Amino acid sequence: MAAATVVTETTDPSFVKLQLRTAYGPVYRDVLASPPREARNDEIPLIDIGRIYSDDLEDRKSLAREIKHAAENTGFFYIKNHGIPESAIDGALKASKSFFAQPEDEKQLVSKSKGKYYNGYSGNGTAMASPTEGLDYRESFSWRYEPQYDPDPKDPANVPAEVLPYIRGEDYVWQGTSHLPGFKPGCITYWQECVKLARRLVRIFALALDLPETYFDGVTTYPGSDGVFNYYPAMTAEQASDSRDVGLGSHTDLQCFTLLWQDMNGGLQVLNKDGQWIKASPVRDTFVVNIGDYLMRLTNDRLKSTVHRVFNRSTVDRYSMPFFFGFNFNEKCGVLPSCTDENNPPKYEPISCADWCQLRFQQTDVEGKAATTATATAAAY
Repeated sequence: MAAATVVTETTDPSFVKLQLRTAYGPVYRDVLASPPREARNDEIPLIDIGRIYSDDLEDRKSLAREIKHAAENTGFFYIKNHGIPESAIDGALKASKSFFAQPEDEKQLVSKSKGKYYNGYSGNGTAMASPTEGLDYRESFSWRYEPQYDPDPKDPANVPAEVLPYIRGEDYVWQGTSHLPGFKPGCITYWQECVKLARRLVRIFALALDLPETYFDGVTTYPGSDGVFNYYPAMTAEQASDSRDVGLGSHTDLQCFTLLWQDMNGGLQVLNKDGQWIKASPVRDTFVVNIGDYLMRLTNDRLKSTVHRVFNRSTVDRYSMPFFFGFNFNEKCGVLPSCTDENNPPKYEPISCADWCQLRFQQTDVEGKAATTATATAAAY
């Protein structure tokens, strides 16, 4: 994860200094000043995950080996034959476009400032994921786990007492968007399909880590599972030429992994091992998957949580729909037993996903930029 590497100051003009916000405070990376290039297939591979639905354990194990290779290298990969219906994606995209097309005062009805857990709307230029890259040129809408919408049905009245304080969904986001036809169903249907895929995918990660396939089932019953709509407004040619801001500044994701649907306009960039920005250009009918900080921590840094950003200077609107998946926020987890041995002891103490995320927010307060960065961080993970 980003916190594991602190780079000393450089005077080499072929590099620029990048500051990242982490749970342990700011860290720095030296980044090549050369223009971003397209990613090679071996850097961000395209994996057919249709085997995830196979009844044959050997099929699922072969998929796990492919995913393990990608997760241990760049930490990013595309997936096809993922099983999320096109109708669910279309419904969510329609909902996203209808929301962002509203006047600003109507979007502010569900402002994140109204809630406790950063649900709802964040306006353009109100966040800064990386202090060295300017403001985020982006609007967002986000919502978090509520048991009544879980595709594995849950009665909100029967949520275990130890889980209840960590339920992060807030109803005002739905009350404030009730005037938009089909909006809530579009959000929830897409989110449910992502939850179903994520629960299958976390079993593949268990196999990849030489664990029983159901190893993580008990800690994903009330998961961290955040839905986000991102909107990057079109710039004029003059704005694009003059802008010093990015779309979404450099960061790593906080939880276990991310499922990202992006439109065909592009903008996602990944920082490779050499300090070179590479483009994760859109591939039709795929999602991008990337590893998050918490899973990297649990694997003793075997799986890679990789710095990425959205660099957007587009003269057309761009939309993306990330989904962030993690463990039940009340569960304290340590480094996995299959990721240590006598020559490779655990690097990290056990911590819950909730406390891990909170560390990022506390560092925000230390830096004195709480309002801006908390919004950016919540939207980013």
